[in-house]
Amino acid sequence: MSTRLHVKVNYTRQIILIGLFFFLFGFITWINGALIPYLKIACQLEEWQAYLVTFAFYIAYTVMALPSGKLLRYTGMIGGMRWGLYGMALGCLLFIPAAWQREYPLFLVGLFIVGTGLTILQTAVNPYITLLGPAKNAAQRMSIMGICNKFAGVLAPIIFGAIILRDASDLIHELEQLASAAREARLDVLARQVIVPYSILAVFLALLASLIRYANLPEIASSTRAISRNVDKVLPSKLYNARVLSGFTAIFCSVGAEVVAGDTIGNYGLYQSMDLDLAKMLTSYTLFSMMMGYVIGSLIIPRFISQEKAFISSNLIALVILFCVLILPGLFSVYSVALLGFANALLWPAIWPQTLRNLKGKQVQQASAILIMGIAGGAIMPLIYGFVATGIGNQWAYITIIPCYLYNIWYWYIGTREKVGVPRDA
Repeated sequence: MSTRLHVKVNYTRQIILIGLFFFLFGFITWINGALIPYLKIACQLEEWQAYLVTFAFYIAYTVMALPSGKLLRYTGMIGGMRWGLYGMALGCLLFIPAAWQREYPLFLVGLFIVGTGLTILQTAVNPYITLLGPAKNAAQRMSIMGICNKFAGVLAPIIFGAIILRDASDLIHELEQLASAAREARLDVLARQVIVPYSILAVFLALLASLIRYANLPEIASSTRAISRNVDKVLPSKLYNARVLSGFTAIFCSVGAEVVAGDTIGNYGLYQSMDLDLAKMLTSYTLFSMMMGYVIGSLIIPRFISQEKAFISSNLIALVILFCVLILPGLFSVYSVALLGFANALLWPAIWPQTLRNLKGKQVQQASAILIMGIAGGAIMPLIYGFVATGIGNQWAYITIIPCYLYNIWYWYIGTREKVGVPRDA
């Protein structure tokens, strides 16, 4: 009896600690929703240039995913988490000289380094939570982590928007009235408003990195061996390669659609004549909608619906909402973009267990790194949206994510065929 209780307590503690990491992922990631309109004003950027924020941040996942996997082999998962946190702290510190000089490229370098640290953390944590328990409940566990992640995402734009874009609507009017020299001086003051919050973030990340050694989290390798007794034999290489490639593309599409919905909505609100005071917080609307999707997912999967059916339903709902985004006028269209967060919630949680099913050992680690590389969708899709928006307007530019959902439907179809066609002893 006592042994069972001890295991349960350890399991609960691991879930709580990993939930804290997902909260951290969300807070750091979705600050970008406030940074995009802020840097667009402070650095006087074109529409497409503003989305280099998401490009610099998310491209780090593609560039650094495989090197991160190699790093983890030397440091171990826990050591890798510490180095990832230190890297994120360094990236935050780069915002100080970037703000003093109002140098957009230096902001982008800082974002890339923050993204690199997050890559190391995500390469370790996502497979850990996916494999920590029965495979049929994997999407449920990921949904719980998603609640932590998106709750932080709801808070981040509100908190940072209030700090770095105080009296935002008055600010735009003020800048329009100023002469050139006075305008530049006012923009310098605006740029330096990120120094204090990013300095606080850097200190917090460095402290967390120092304290993580006392968290008593087991290494991922031992957890993988323990859990792999519950899965079938390793997949043949041909099936493995096809599975990982399709999973990578599904992650690319899902993250791309998620980031477009979350990080473009602020500028889209301005396009639809919203005040900046409201537009700067619109990312929180999308993230709140997404969090509700995670809450519902954690309650109904797999009790009432399988993670596979939840995945296909979410993509179909997203296409309906996109239709509303394209045809509805003004604020109705903006709030429809926010509703895309609800449809996007259950995409990421279902792709991981589908791709990692029947994998173990090095296959798990390699597949996880490749899936993390798929986060490049968050770098590429907003940039494509920005270019298209320049040509045909922000509203119709949302057609760029329709192929993402169509691919996911195909991904669900080939996953269903694989389950039917592959014997249990494959």
